[in-house]
Amino acid sequence: MSMEETSTRKLILYVAGETPKSLAAISNLERICREHLPGKYQIEVIDLKKNPQLAREHKIVAIPTLVRELPIPIRKIIGDLSDEQKVLVNLRVE
Repeated sequence: MSMEETSTRKLILYVAGETPKSLAAISNLERICREHLPGKYQIEVIDLKKNPQLAREHKIVAIPTLVRELPIPIRKIIGDLSDEQKVLVNLRVE
């Protein structure tokens, strides 16, 4: 088993309020992680409506955006995360 397969994924989801796309992204991410990464993930949701300065600081250009901080390299996925295969590939879940 490789280090990547055993390491915890640190995921940050940037949203803007409780829009349908933001809520869908949160729901989709939680479901995908529960099904494919049980016990191997940490999700942080950041609402850019509450902390707009973080968008510039973290180079977020569209929302919702999912950032996989760990394992490195950092990966970003933009959208509501409804394309499960795309999310799994970017999270490096085989």
